Amino acid sequence: MKKYLMLLITSCFIFVLAACGATGEGTESTGEDAKQTEQVEDFTIGVIPSQTEGSMEEGMEKLQAILTEELDRPVKVDIYPDYNGVVEAMNYDKIDMAYFGPLTYVVAHANSGAKAIITQLIDGEPFYHSYIITHVDNPWNSLEDLLAQKEEVDFAFGDINSTSGSLIPGIELQDRGVFVSEDEHQFKTVRYTGSHDATALAIQNKQVTAGAIDSAIYNQLVEAGKVDGEQIKTIWESDPLFQYPWAVHADTDEETIGKLQAAFLAIEDPVVLDAFGATGFTEAKDEDYESIRQAAIKEGIINE
Repeated sequence: MKKYLMLLITSCFIFVLAACGATGEGTESTGEDAKQTEQVEDFTIGVIPSQTEGSMEEGMEKLQAILTEELDRPVKVDIYPDYNGVVEAMNYDKIDMAYFGPLTYVVAHANSGAKAIITQLIDGEPFYHSYIITHVDNPWNSLEDLLAQKEEVDFAFGDINSTSGSLIPGIELQDRGVFVSEDEHQFKTVRYTGSHDATALAIQNKQVTAGAIDSAIYNQLVEAGKVDGEQIKTIWESDPLFQYPWAVHADTDEETIGKLQAAFLAIEDPVVLDAFGATGFTEAKDEDYESIRQAAIKEGIINE
């Protein structure tokens, strides 16, 4: 009996040791797996609000999924509330990539070395314009007509950091001697709406007399039925501007850049394309934004 009892106790002891060993090995393996998972950090992308945030969200979710698969690592895309927020996020290493306006790109390039790698195509071309628009009920058919009655005009820019919604039309009005700043001008009033779609709606609803807007976004808003194109007319158009760039952090390796470019060039999903009013994507480089850089230098936004 005693011999049997000793055998039973010994067997139980061996079983417990084996179980503990197995548990230890499992814990060690799980810990190693967790360690490896922690090492794969999100690839983060900041996006300027070219339209109101809600109208871009579905496209950003699909883009996030496409890039996650291509890079084989988690990708997180965030729409920022304003243009400057994306520049600051790049400056302080909070994001790996950004969708900039041309002006915000040249600022980010000057401040942190951001590097343009991709831009969008509109009807096969990587260009757009700044428009000045007004309601069809107004008598003006050109910028000259409008400026002849400038004291009656409530003028709207978009975001103060927007290329087509502020910088380029602002320089045009400055060259014509009617505008220096929000507080120094010859209009009845000047305001900043914060976005292109807000400007279009303000014109349509006669809350302002005239305003500056991105041509591609304006056309997209009309096609989507978000504004009524029959109530708005264009009275001024800028020279062609190179489209909005996607730019990576200065430290991004060439392999990652190649994967990102390949992923964008292959995108055909209309939900993603429509979020940018695009028909496709093409490669971009820093030199494509030299005219915007010179405009920013002229305005004292960046140093030469």
